[in-house]
Amino acid sequence: MRLSKFHLRTEKETPADAEIVSHQLMLRAGMLRKLAAGLYTWSPLGLRVLRKVEGIVREEMNRAGAIELQMPTIQPRELWEETGRWQKFGGQLLKIKDRKEAEYCYGPTAEEVITDFARQEINSYKQLPVNFYNIQTKFRDEIRPRFGVMRAREFLMKDAYSFHIDDESLKAEYQNMYDAYSRIFTRLGLKFRAVFADTGAIGGSASHEFHVLADSGEDAIAFSDGSDYAANVELAEAVSPGERAAASETMRKVETPTQKTCEDVAALLGIPLQRTVKSVAIMGADAEGDAQFVLALVRGDHGVNEIKLAKLPGLAEYRLATEAEILEHLGSEPGFLGPVKPAKAIRIIADRSVAAMHDFVVGANEPGYHIAGVNWGRDLPEADDVADIRNVLAGDPSPCGQGTLGIARGIEVGHVFALGRKYSEAMKCTVLDANGKAATPAMGCYGIGVSRIVAAAIEQNHDDAGIVWPDAMAPWQVAVCVINPKNDATVAAAAQALYDELNAAGVETVLDDRGLRPGAMFADIELIGIPHRVVVSERGLAAGTFEYRARRASEAESLDRDALMQRLTAR
Repeated sequence: MRLSKFHLRTEKETPADAEIVSHQLMLRAGMLRKLAAGLYTWSPLGLRVLRKVEGIVREEMNRAGAIELQMPTIQPRELWEETGRWQKFGGQLLKIKDRKEAEYCYGPTAEEVITDFARQEINSYKQLPVNFYNIQTKFRDEIRPRFGVMRAREFLMKDAYSFHIDDESLKAEYQNMYDAYSRIFTRLGLKFRAVFADTGAIGGSASHEFHVLADSGEDAIAFSDGSDYAANVELAEAVSPGERAAASETMRKVETPTQKTCEDVAALLGIPLQRTVKSVAIMGADAEGDAQFVLALVRGDHGVNEIKLAKLPGLAEYRLATEAEILEHLGSEPGFLGPVKPAKAIRIIADRSVAAMHDFVVGANEPGYHIAGVNWGRDLPEADDVADIRNVLAGDPSPCGQGTLGIARGIEVGHVFALGRKYSEAMKCTVLDANGKAATPAMGCYGIGVSRIVAAAIEQNHDDAGIVWPDAMAPWQVAVCVINPKNDATVAAAAQALYDELNAAGVETVLDDRGLRPGAMFADIELIGIPHRVVVSERGLAAGTFEYRARRASEAESLDRDALMQRLTAR
Protein backbone atom coordinates (compact mmCIF):
# COMPACT_ATOMS: atom_id res chain seq x y z
CA MET A 1 0.00 0.00 0.00
CA ARG A 2 1.20 3.47 -0.95
CA LEU A 3 0.17 6.16 1.50
CA SER A 4 -0.24 8.56 -1.42
CA LYS A 5 -3.15 6.33 -2.51
CA PHE A 6 -4.49 5.62 0.98
CA HIS A 7 -6.83 7.76 3.07
CA LEU A 8 -4.81 8.91 6.07
CA ARG A 9 -5.69 12.10 7.89
CA THR A 10 -3.98 12.76 11.20
CA GLU A 11 -4.50 15.63 13.62
CA LYS A 12 -1.91 17.58 15.61
CA GLU A 13 -4.28 18.83 18.29
CA THR A 14 -5.96 16.66 20.91
CA PRO A 15 -9.77 16.85 20.61
CA ALA A 16 -11.33 18.62 23.58
CA ASP A 17 -14.02 15.98 24.15
CA ALA A 18 -11.60 13.04 24.28
CA GLU A 19 -11.03 12.15 27.95
CA ILE A 20 -8.70 9.13 27.84
CA VAL A 21 -5.54 8.36 25.90
CA SER A 22 -7.03 5.76 23.56
CA HIS A 23 -9.86 8.07 22.50
CA GLN A 24 -7.44 10.96 22.00
CA LEU A 25 -4.96 8.94 19.95
CA MET A 26 -7.58 7.14 17.86
CA LEU A 27 -9.01 10.51 16.84
CA ARG A 28 -5.60 12.11 16.27
CA ALA A 29 -4.42 9.10 14.23
CA GLY A 30 -7.58 9.32 12.14
CA MET A 31 -8.78 5.85 13.11
CA LEU A 32 -12.21 7.08 14.18
CA ARG A 33 -14.64 9.82 13.33
CA LYS A 34 -17.62 10.55 15.56
CA LEU A 35 -21.06 10.37 13.97
CA ALA A 36 -23.20 10.84 17.10
CA ALA A 37 -22.94 10.09 20.82
CA GLY A 38 -21.40 6.64 21.15
CA LEU A 39 -21.44 6.06 17.36
CA TYR A 40 -18.23 6.06 15.29
CA THR A 41 -17.13 5.56 11.71
CA TRP A 42 -13.98 3.46 11.48
CA SER A 43 -11.60 4.92 8.90
CA PRO A 44 -9.61 2.67 6.54
CA LEU A 45 -6.69 2.85 8.99
CA GLY A 46 -8.85 1.99 12.01
CA LEU A 47 -10.52 -0.82 10.12
CA ARG A 48 -7.17 -2.42 9.29
CA VAL A 49 -6.44 -2.71 13.02
CA LEU A 50 -9.96 -3.88 13.84
CA ARG A 51 -9.72 -6.63 11.20
CA LYS A 52 -6.38 -7.78 12.62
CA VAL A 53 -8.03 -8.35 15.99
CA GLU A 54 -11.07 -9.95 14.42
CA GLY A 55 -8.86 -12.30 12.38
CA ILE A 56 -7.00 -13.61 15.42
CA VAL A 57 -10.25 -14.06 17.33
CA ARG A 58 -11.74 -16.03 14.42
CA GLU A 59 -8.65 -18.20 13.99
CA GLU A 60 -8.56 -19.19 17.65
CA MET A 61 -12.29 -19.81 17.86
CA ASN A 62 -12.07 -22.09 14.84
CA ARG A 63 -9.01 -23.79 16.35
CA ALA A 64 -11.03 -24.42 19.53
CA GLY A 65 -13.76 -26.16 17.52
CA ALA A 66 -16.40 -23.45 17.57
CA ILE A 67 -18.61 -23.03 14.49
CA GLU A 68 -19.28 -19.59 13.01
CA LEU A 69 -22.76 -18.45 12.05
CA GLN A 70 -24.41 -15.07 11.54
CA MET A 71 -27.41 -13.95 13.59
CA PRO A 72 -29.64 -10.94 12.95
CA THR A 73 -28.99 -7.73 14.87
CA ILE A 74 -32.73 -6.96 15.06
CA GLN A 75 -34.49 -9.33 17.46
CA PRO A 76 -38.25 -9.77 18.08
CA ARG A 77 -39.79 -8.84 21.43
CA GLU A 78 -41.40 -12.28 21.76
CA LEU A 79 -38.04 -14.01 22.31
CA TRP A 80 -37.05 -11.56 25.04
CA GLU A 81 -40.45 -11.98 26.70
CA GLU A 82 -39.79 -15.71 26.98
CA THR A 83 -36.77 -15.09 29.18
CA GLY A 84 -38.28 -12.13 31.02
CA ARG A 85 -35.54 -9.79 29.86
CA TRP A 86 -37.68 -7.43 27.78
CA GLN A 87 -38.24 -5.43 30.96
CA LYS A 88 -35.36 -6.66 33.14
CA PHE A 89 -32.57 -5.67 30.76
CA GLY A 90 -33.37 -2.03 31.42
CA GLY A 91 -32.71 1.15 29.51
CA GLN A 92 -29.74 -0.25 27.59
CA LEU A 93 -32.17 -2.25 25.44
CA LEU A 94 -32.98 -0.13 22.37
CA LYS A 95 -36.57 -0.95 21.46
CA ILE A 96 -37.97 -0.23 18.01
CA LYS A 97 -41.12 -0.87 15.97
CA ASP A 98 -41.55 -1.76 12.33
CA ARG A 99 -44.22 -0.39 9.99
CA LYS A 100 -46.71 -2.96 11.31
CA GLU A 101 -46.11 -1.82 14.90
CA ALA A 102 -44.41 -5.12 15.75
CA GLU A 103 -41.81 -4.59 18.51
CA TYR A 104 -38.14 -5.46 18.21
CA CYS A 105 -34.85 -4.58 19.86
CA TYR A 106 -31.42 -3.91 18.45
CA GLY A 107 -29.56 -6.86 19.96
CA PRO A 108 -27.16 -6.10 22.82
CA THR A 109 -26.44 -9.83 23.14
CA ALA A 110 -27.86 -13.00 21.60
CA GLU A 111 -28.79 -15.60 24.23
CA GLU A 112 -32.42 -15.60 23.09
CA VAL A 113 -31.64 -15.80 19.38
CA ILE A 114 -29.12 -18.63 19.70
CA THR A 115 -31.40 -20.62 22.03
CA ASP A 116 -34.23 -20.25 19.52
CA PHE A 117 -31.88 -21.49 16.80
CA ALA A 118 -30.80 -24.47 18.93
CA ARG A 119 -34.33 -25.54 19.82
CA GLN A 120 -35.17 -25.69 16.13
CA GLU A 121 -31.93 -27.30 14.91
CA ILE A 122 -30.84 -29.68 17.68
CA ASN A 123 -33.02 -32.59 18.75
CA SER A 124 -30.61 -35.27 20.01
CA TYR A 125 -27.78 -35.55 22.50
CA LYS A 126 -25.75 -36.97 19.61
CA GLN A 127 -25.54 -33.44 18.16
CA LEU A 128 -23.96 -32.18 21.38
CA PRO A 129 -21.73 -30.63 22.49
CA VAL A 130 -21.73 -27.77 19.99
CA ASN A 131 -20.44 -24.21 20.17
CA PHE A 132 -21.73 -21.54 17.78
CA TYR A 133 -20.07 -18.14 17.51
CA ASN A 134 -20.86 -14.88 15.81
CA ILE A 135 -18.80 -11.71 15.17
CA GLN A 136 -21.30 -8.92 14.86
CA THR A 137 -22.24 -5.35 15.67
CA LYS A 138 -24.15 -4.98 18.94
CA PHE A 139 -25.93 -1.98 20.43
CA ARG A 140 -26.45 -1.00 24.05
CA ASP A 141 -28.06 2.33 24.79
CA GLU A 142 -25.50 3.54 27.32
CA ILE A 143 -26.86 6.34 29.48
CA ARG A 144 -23.52 8.13 29.14
CA PRO A 145 -21.44 6.89 26.22
CA ARG A 146 -17.84 8.03 26.67
CA PHE A 147 -14.18 7.20 26.15
CA GLY A 148 -14.63 6.60 22.42
CA VAL A 149 -15.08 2.93 21.53
CA MET A 150 -14.23 1.95 25.10
CA ARG A 151 -17.83 2.65 26.11
CA ALA A 152 -19.64 3.20 22.84
CA ARG A 153 -23.27 2.40 22.17
CA GLU A 154 -22.50 0.47 18.99
CA PHE A 155 -19.58 -1.97 19.09
CA LEU A 156 -18.17 -5.07 17.43
CA MET A 157 -18.42 -8.18 19.55
CA LYS A 158 -17.62 -11.85 19.26
CA ASP A 159 -20.21 -13.86 21.15
CA ALA A 160 -20.27 -17.64 21.36
CA TYR A 161 -22.78 -20.03 22.90
CA SER A 162 -22.31 -23.70 23.67
CA PHE A 163 -24.89 -26.44 24.36
CA HIS A 164 -24.26 -29.58 26.43
CA ILE A 165 -26.11 -32.67 27.53
CA ASP A 166 -24.60 -32.48 31.03
CA ASP A 167 -22.65 -30.22 33.35
CA GLU A 168 -19.39 -32.11 32.90
CA SER A 169 -19.45 -31.37 29.19
CA LEU A 170 -20.12 -27.69 29.92
CA LYS A 171 -17.21 -27.60 32.35
CA ALA A 172 -14.89 -29.00 29.69
CA GLU A 173 -15.98 -26.43 27.09
CA TYR A 174 -15.70 -23.62 29.63
CA GLN A 175 -12.04 -24.56 30.09
CA ASN A 176 -11.63 -24.88 26.32
CA MET A 177 -12.88 -21.32 25.85
CA TYR A 178 -10.79 -20.06 28.76
CA ASP A 179 -7.72 -21.52 27.05
CA ALA A 180 -8.75 -20.09 23.65
CA TYR A 181 -9.15 -16.62 25.15
CA SER A 182 -5.74 -16.88 26.77
CA ARG A 183 -4.24 -17.70 23.36
CA ILE A 184 -6.09 -14.81 21.72
CA PHE A 185 -4.80 -12.17 24.12
CA THR A 186 -1.32 -13.67 24.12
CA ARG A 187 -1.20 -13.57 20.32
CA LEU A 188 -2.40 -9.97 20.37
CA GLY A 189 0.63 -9.09 22.49
CA LEU A 190 -1.35 -7.80 25.46
CA LYS A 191 -0.62 -7.98 29.16
CA PHE A 192 -3.76 -9.45 30.67
CA ARG A 193 -5.21 -11.30 33.64
CA ALA A 194 -8.13 -13.71 33.82
CA VAL A 195 -10.09 -13.05 37.01
CA PHE A 196 -13.02 -14.59 38.87
CA ALA A 197 -16.05 -12.38 38.31
CA ASP A 198 -19.70 -11.87 39.17
CA THR A 199 -22.16 -13.33 36.65
CA GLY A 200 -24.20 -10.10 36.62
CA ALA A 201 -27.23 -9.62 34.37
CA ILE A 202 -26.25 -12.51 32.07
CA GLY A 203 -26.61 -14.99 34.94
CA GLY A 204 -25.05 -18.39 35.40
CA SER A 205 -22.98 -20.41 37.83
CA ALA A 206 -19.38 -19.51 36.95
CA SER A 207 -17.67 -16.57 35.33
CA HIS A 208 -14.21 -15.26 34.43
CA GLU A 209 -13.37 -11.85 33.06
CA PHE A 210 -10.30 -11.19 30.93
CA HIS A 211 -8.74 -7.80 31.64
CA VAL A 212 -6.09 -5.89 29.77
CA LEU A 213 -3.96 -4.31 32.49
CA ALA A 214 -3.81 -0.52 32.23
CA ASP A 215 -3.69 2.33 34.73
CA SER A 216 -6.77 3.86 33.12
CA GLY A 217 -8.86 0.70 33.60
CA GLU A 218 -12.32 1.17 35.09
CA ASP A 219 -12.20 -2.15 36.97
CA ALA A 220 -10.11 -2.93 40.02
CA ILE A 221 -8.52 -6.39 40.06
CA ALA A 222 -7.24 -8.15 43.16
CA PHE A 223 -4.40 -10.60 42.59
CA SER A 224 -2.19 -12.71 44.81
CA ASP A 225 1.56 -12.24 44.89
CA GLY A 226 1.97 -15.89 45.87
CA SER A 227 -0.25 -17.71 43.37
CA ASP A 228 -2.22 -17.24 40.14
CA TYR A 229 -5.35 -16.22 42.07
CA ALA A 230 -7.05 -13.14 40.61
CA ALA A 231 -10.56 -11.78 40.95
CA ASN A 232 -12.52 -8.66 40.25
CA VAL A 233 -12.59 -6.62 43.47
CA GLU A 234 -16.38 -6.92 43.44
CA LEU A 235 -15.97 -10.69 43.93
CA ALA A 236 -12.62 -11.10 45.70
CA GLU A 237 -13.12 -12.63 49.13
CA ALA A 238 -11.96 -10.76 52.23
CA VAL A 239 -10.93 -13.48 54.66
CA SER A 240 -11.76 -13.37 58.36
CA PRO A 241 -9.03 -11.73 60.49
CA GLY A 242 -9.33 -14.45 63.15
CA GLU A 243 -10.49 -14.60 66.76
CA ARG A 244 -11.81 -11.55 68.59
CA ALA A 245 -9.69 -10.18 71.44
CA ALA A 246 -11.20 -9.59 74.87
CA ALA A 247 -12.65 -6.23 75.86
CA SER A 248 -10.23 -3.90 77.64
CA GLU A 249 -12.14 -0.60 77.68
CA THR A 250 -15.33 0.67 79.25
CA MET A 251 -18.05 1.81 76.88
CA ARG A 252 -18.42 5.59 77.00
CA LYS A 253 -20.08 8.36 75.05
CA VAL A 254 -17.75 10.93 73.50
CA GLU A 255 -18.61 14.31 72.10
CA THR A 256 -18.07 14.70 68.33
CA PRO A 257 -19.90 17.95 67.55
CA THR A 258 -19.07 18.22 63.84
CA GLN A 259 -17.31 14.92 63.15
CA LYS A 260 -19.58 12.78 60.95
CA THR A 261 -17.08 10.60 59.10
CA CYS A 262 -14.95 7.81 60.50
CA GLU A 263 -11.84 9.68 59.36
CA ASP A 264 -12.80 12.82 61.29
CA VAL A 265 -13.84 10.88 64.42
CA ALA A 266 -10.58 8.91 64.44
CA ALA A 267 -8.57 12.12 64.07
CA LEU A 268 -10.47 13.79 66.92
CA LEU A 269 -10.01 10.82 69.27
CA GLY A 270 -6.42 10.19 68.21
CA ILE A 271 -7.03 6.55 67.31
CA PRO A 272 -6.35 4.49 64.16
CA LEU A 273 -9.13 4.58 61.57
CA GLN A 274 -9.22 0.76 61.83
CA ARG A 275 -10.81 1.08 65.30
CA THR A 276 -13.89 2.84 63.97
CA VAL A 277 -16.98 1.22 62.46
CA LYS A 278 -18.98 2.65 59.57
CA SER A 279 -22.77 2.10 59.68
CA VAL A 280 -24.63 1.99 56.37
CA ALA A 281 -28.43 2.15 56.64
CA ILE A 282 -30.35 0.26 53.96
CA MET A 283 -33.81 -1.18 53.36
CA GLY A 284 -34.18 -4.86 52.54
CA ALA A 285 -36.83 -7.51 53.08
CA ASP A 286 -37.48 -9.98 55.89
CA ALA A 287 -38.33 -13.68 55.48
CA GLU A 288 -41.95 -12.81 54.73
CA GLY A 289 -40.98 -10.28 52.10
CA ASP A 290 -41.90 -7.23 54.19
CA ALA A 291 -39.68 -4.16 54.30
CA GLN A 292 -36.88 -4.42 56.86
CA PHE A 293 -34.43 -1.81 58.11
CA VAL A 294 -30.85 -3.10 57.98
CA LEU A 295 -27.63 -1.66 59.35
CA ALA A 296 -24.54 -2.93 57.49
CA LEU A 297 -21.31 -2.49 59.45
CA VAL A 298 -17.82 -2.26 57.97
CA ARG A 299 -14.55 -1.09 59.43
CA GLY A 300 -13.87 2.62 59.05
CA ASP A 301 -11.10 2.10 56.52
CA HIS A 302 -13.17 -0.33 54.43
CA GLY A 303 -15.84 0.19 51.78
CA VAL A 304 -19.11 -1.70 51.44
CA ASN A 305 -19.17 -4.07 48.46
CA GLU A 306 -22.64 -3.61 46.98
CA ILE A 307 -22.55 -6.84 44.98
CA LYS A 308 -21.59 -8.97 47.98
CA LEU A 309 -24.25 -7.25 50.07
CA ALA A 310 -26.95 -7.90 47.47
CA LYS A 311 -26.25 -11.65 47.59
CA LEU A 312 -27.37 -11.92 51.22
CA PRO A 313 -30.93 -13.08 52.04
CA GLY A 314 -33.47 -10.30 51.69
CA LEU A 315 -31.07 -7.84 50.05
CA ALA A 316 -31.33 -8.77 46.37
CA GLU A 317 -33.03 -5.45 45.66
CA TYR A 318 -31.94 -3.37 48.63
CA ARG A 319 -31.77 0.40 48.60
CA LEU A 320 -30.34 3.09 50.85
CA ALA A 321 -32.67 4.10 53.67
CA THR A 322 -34.20 7.55 53.59
CA GLU A 323 -33.55 10.11 56.34
CA ALA A 324 -37.10 9.57 57.58
CA GLU A 325 -36.55 5.81 57.82
CA ILE A 326 -33.23 6.36 59.61
CA LEU A 327 -34.85 8.71 62.11
CA GLU A 328 -37.68 6.24 62.73
CA HIS A 329 -35.43 3.24 63.40
CA LEU A 330 -32.32 4.83 64.91
CA GLY A 331 -33.61 8.14 66.22
CA SER A 332 -30.78 10.13 64.68
CA GLU A 333 -29.62 11.93 61.60
CA PRO A 334 -26.96 10.44 59.28
CA GLY A 335 -23.37 10.92 60.42
CA PHE A 336 -23.92 9.64 63.96
CA LEU A 337 -25.45 6.23 63.29
CA GLY A 338 -24.58 3.04 65.13
CA PRO A 339 -25.88 -0.38 66.22
CA VAL A 340 -26.07 0.31 69.99
CA LYS A 341 -29.63 0.57 71.33
CA PRO A 342 -31.54 1.52 68.16
CA ALA A 343 -34.97 3.12 68.56
CA LYS A 344 -36.66 0.10 66.97
CA ALA A 345 -35.74 -3.51 66.23
CA ILE A 346 -33.39 -3.72 63.23
CA ARG A 347 -31.30 -6.33 61.44
CA ILE A 348 -27.56 -5.93 61.90
CA ILE A 349 -25.10 -7.34 59.35
CA ALA A 350 -21.45 -7.16 60.38
CA ASP A 351 -18.56 -7.64 58.05
CA ARG A 352 -16.15 -10.39 59.15
CA SER A 353 -13.58 -7.79 60.18
CA VAL A 354 -16.14 -5.93 62.33
CA ALA A 355 -17.29 -9.15 64.00
CA ALA A 356 -13.69 -9.69 65.13
CA MET A 357 -13.26 -6.17 66.55
CA HIS A 358 -13.14 -5.13 70.20
CA ASP A 359 -13.11 -1.73 71.90
CA PHE A 360 -14.37 -0.03 68.74
CA VAL A 361 -16.09 3.29 68.04
CA VAL A 362 -19.57 3.70 66.54
CA GLY A 363 -22.16 6.43 66.19
CA ALA A 364 -24.29 7.04 69.30
CA ASN A 365 -27.56 7.56 67.37
CA GLU A 366 -27.50 11.05 68.83
CA PRO A 367 -26.37 14.16 66.92
CA GLY A 368 -22.93 15.28 68.05
CA TYR A 369 -21.92 12.04 69.76
CA HIS A 370 -20.19 8.71 69.18
CA ILE A 371 -19.62 5.76 71.51
CA ALA A 372 -16.13 4.44 72.22
CA GLY A 373 -15.05 1.17 73.85
CA VAL A 374 -17.90 -0.84 72.32
CA ASN A 375 -17.71 -4.63 72.51
CA TRP A 376 -19.90 -7.40 71.12
CA GLY A 377 -21.94 -9.41 73.60
CA ARG A 378 -21.36 -6.95 76.43
CA ASP A 379 -22.62 -3.70 74.93
CA LEU A 380 -24.70 -4.93 72.02
CA PRO A 381 -25.95 -8.36 70.90
CA GLU A 382 -23.94 -10.38 68.43
CA ALA A 383 -24.78 -9.41 64.85
CA ASP A 384 -27.73 -11.09 63.17
CA ASP A 385 -25.47 -11.94 60.24
CA VAL A 386 -21.69 -12.05 59.85
CA ALA A 387 -20.61 -12.02 56.21
CA ASP A 388 -17.95 -10.81 53.80
CA ILE A 389 -19.48 -7.49 52.66
CA ARG A 390 -16.43 -5.32 52.03
CA ASN A 391 -14.01 -4.60 49.20
CA VAL A 392 -10.58 -6.12 49.62
CA LEU A 393 -7.54 -3.87 49.99
CA ALA A 394 -3.93 -4.21 48.90
CA GLY A 395 -2.07 -6.14 51.56
CA ASP A 396 -5.04 -8.31 52.60
CA PRO A 397 -4.31 -12.04 52.84
CA SER A 398 -5.12 -13.87 49.62
CA PRO A 399 -8.23 -16.07 49.95
CA CYS A 400 -6.29 -18.89 48.27
CA GLY A 401 -4.05 -19.01 51.36
CA GLN A 402 -0.91 -18.07 49.44
CA GLY A 403 0.57 -14.59 49.64
CA THR A 404 -1.13 -11.23 49.92
CA LEU A 405 -3.35 -9.30 47.56
CA GLY A 406 -2.31 -6.48 45.28
CA ILE A 407 -4.71 -4.23 43.38
CA ALA A 408 -4.33 -3.37 39.70
CA ARG A 409 -6.53 -1.60 37.19
CA GLY A 410 -7.93 -3.47 34.23
CA ILE A 411 -10.09 -3.02 31.15
CA GLU A 412 -12.52 -5.86 30.61
CA VAL A 413 -12.23 -7.19 27.06
CA GLY A 414 -13.56 -10.74 27.41
CA HIS A 415 -15.94 -12.72 29.58
CA VAL A 416 -16.80 -16.41 29.83
CA PHE A 417 -19.93 -17.67 31.62
CA ALA A 418 -21.22 -21.08 32.57
CA LEU A 419 -24.89 -20.21 32.08
CA GLY A 420 -26.34 -23.51 33.18
CA ARG A 421 -29.96 -23.96 32.06
CA LYS A 422 -31.30 -20.46 32.68
CA TYR A 423 -32.11 -19.72 29.03
CA SER A 424 -32.74 -23.23 27.74
CA GLU A 425 -35.32 -23.82 30.49
CA ALA A 426 -37.01 -20.46 29.98
CA MET A 427 -37.29 -21.07 26.22
CA LYS A 428 -38.17 -24.78 26.52
CA CYS A 429 -35.16 -25.93 24.52
CA THR A 430 -34.88 -29.71 24.90
CA VAL A 431 -33.12 -32.62 23.25
CA LEU A 432 -33.56 -36.37 23.56
CA ASP A 433 -31.00 -37.98 25.86
CA ALA A 434 -29.49 -41.49 25.55
CA ASN A 435 -32.66 -42.96 27.07
CA GLY A 436 -34.95 -41.19 24.63
CA LYS A 437 -36.22 -38.75 27.26
CA ALA A 438 -36.41 -34.98 26.93
CA ALA A 439 -33.44 -33.22 28.54
CA THR A 440 -32.70 -29.52 28.89
CA PRO A 441 -29.17 -28.75 27.67
CA ALA A 442 -26.73 -26.73 29.75
CA MET A 443 -25.31 -23.64 28.09
CA GLY A 444 -22.13 -21.60 28.11
CA CYS A 445 -21.66 -18.03 26.89
CA TYR A 446 -18.35 -16.51 25.77
CA GLY A 447 -17.94 -12.87 24.72
CA ILE A 448 -15.06 -10.73 23.45
CA GLY A 449 -15.25 -7.00 22.80
CA VAL A 450 -13.40 -6.87 19.48
CA SER A 451 -13.59 -3.09 19.04
CA ARG A 452 -12.89 -2.53 22.74
CA ILE A 453 -9.65 -4.51 22.46
CA VAL A 454 -8.31 -1.89 20.03
CA ALA A 455 -8.82 0.90 22.56
CA ALA A 456 -7.56 -1.22 25.46
CA ALA A 457 -4.37 -2.04 23.55
CA ILE A 458 -3.67 1.67 23.08
CA GLU A 459 -4.26 2.35 26.79
CA GLN A 460 -1.56 -0.22 27.51
CA ASN A 461 0.78 0.67 24.62
CA HIS A 462 1.45 4.35 23.97
CA ASP A 463 3.99 7.08 24.59
CA ASP A 464 4.23 10.83 24.12
CA ALA A 465 4.56 10.42 20.35
CA GLY A 466 1.46 8.26 19.89
CA ILE A 467 0.38 4.63 19.64
CA VAL A 468 2.87 1.77 20.06
CA TRP A 469 1.06 -1.22 18.55
CA PRO A 470 1.95 -4.80 19.43
CA ASP A 471 3.08 -6.36 16.15
CA ALA A 472 -0.05 -8.49 15.73
CA MET A 473 -2.36 -5.47 15.81
CA ALA A 474 -0.41 -2.94 13.77
CA PRO A 475 -1.97 -1.78 10.50
CA TRP A 476 1.41 -2.50 8.84
CA GLN A 477 4.59 -3.95 10.28
CA VAL A 478 7.02 -1.67 8.44
CA ALA A 479 6.81 1.84 7.01
CA VAL A 480 9.31 2.59 4.23
CA CYS A 481 9.70 6.39 4.32
CA VAL A 482 11.01 8.14 1.23
CA ILE A 483 13.05 11.32 1.64
CA ASN A 484 13.49 12.56 -1.88
CA PRO A 485 13.29 16.38 -2.15
CA LYS A 486 15.07 16.31 -5.53
CA ASN A 487 12.72 13.68 -6.95
CA ASP A 488 15.75 11.49 -7.64
CA ALA A 489 14.61 8.43 -9.61
CA THR A 490 17.30 6.33 -7.93
CA VAL A 491 15.87 7.04 -4.45
CA ALA A 492 12.33 6.32 -5.61
CA ALA A 493 13.42 3.06 -7.26
CA ALA A 494 15.33 1.94 -4.16
CA ALA A 495 12.35 2.61 -1.93
CA GLN A 496 10.06 0.73 -4.30
CA ALA A 497 12.46 -2.23 -4.48
CA LEU A 498 12.75 -2.44 -0.69
CA TYR A 499 8.97 -2.17 -0.34
CA ASP A 500 8.45 -4.98 -2.88
CA GLU A 501 11.08 -7.20 -1.28
CA LEU A 502 9.64 -6.85 2.21
CA ASN A 503 6.09 -7.62 1.07
CA ALA A 504 7.34 -10.59 -0.95
CA ALA A 505 9.01 -11.87 2.22
CA GLY A 506 5.66 -11.75 4.02
CA VAL A 507 6.34 -8.53 5.92
CA GLU A 508 3.30 -6.27 5.67
CA THR A 509 4.79 -2.97 4.54
CA VAL A 510 3.48 0.47 3.63
CA LEU A 511 5.36 2.94 1.42
CA ASP A 512 5.16 6.54 2.59
CA ASP A 513 5.58 8.35 -0.72
CA ARG A 514 3.48 11.40 0.16
CA GLY A 515 6.42 13.75 -0.25
CA LEU A 516 6.17 15.21 3.27
CA ARG A 517 9.08 16.78 5.10
CA PRO A 518 10.90 14.26 7.34
CA GLY A 519 9.59 15.72 10.62
CA ALA A 520 5.95 15.59 9.57
CA MET A 521 6.36 12.15 7.97
CA PHE A 522 8.04 10.61 11.02
CA ALA A 523 5.48 12.18 13.38
CA ASP A 524 2.66 10.52 11.44
CA ILE A 525 4.36 7.11 11.42
CA GLU A 526 5.00 7.31 15.17
CA LEU A 527 1.47 8.55 15.87
CA ILE A 528 -0.20 5.68 14.04
CA GLY A 529 2.13 3.23 15.75
CA ILE A 530 3.95 1.36 12.95
CA PRO A 531 6.40 -1.01 14.73
CA HIS A 532 9.33 -0.50 12.32
CA ARG A 533 10.43 2.50 10.25
CA VAL A 534 12.96 2.45 7.43
CA VAL A 535 14.16 5.66 5.78
CA VAL A 536 15.40 5.62 2.18
CA SER A 537 17.36 8.74 1.28
CA GLU A 538 20.02 9.92 -1.14
CA ARG A 539 22.58 10.19 1.66
CA GLY A 540 21.82 6.69 2.93
CA LEU A 541 22.06 5.14 -0.53
CA ALA A 542 25.42 6.82 -1.07
CA ALA A 543 26.65 5.16 2.13
CA GLY A 544 25.03 1.84 1.25
CA THR A 545 22.74 1.95 4.31
CA PHE A 546 19.18 2.50 5.39
CA GLU A 547 18.12 4.33 8.55
CA TYR A 548 16.16 1.89 10.72
CA ARG A 549 14.28 2.61 13.93
CA ALA A 550 12.01 0.34 15.94
CA ARG A 551 8.98 2.15 17.33
CA ARG A 552 10.01 1.39 20.91
CA ALA A 553 13.68 2.35 20.39
CA SER A 554 15.11 5.69 21.44
CA GLU A 555 17.61 5.98 18.58
CA ALA A 556 17.83 5.08 14.89
CA GLU A 557 20.45 2.71 13.44
CA SER A 558 22.23 2.60 10.08
CA LEU A 559 21.96 -0.89 8.55
CA ASP A 560 23.03 -2.28 5.21
CA ARG A 561 20.45 -4.14 3.14
CA ASP A 562 21.31 -7.62 4.37
CA ALA A 563 21.29 -6.61 8.03
CA LEU A 564 18.02 -4.74 7.54
CA MET A 565 16.29 -7.67 5.85
CA GLN A 566 17.53 -10.02 8.54
CA ARG A 567 16.21 -7.69 11.25
CA LEU A 568 12.78 -7.34 9.66
CA THR A 569 12.22 -10.93 8.52
CA ALA A 570 13.60 -12.78 11.53
CA ARG A 571 10.51 -12.18 13.70
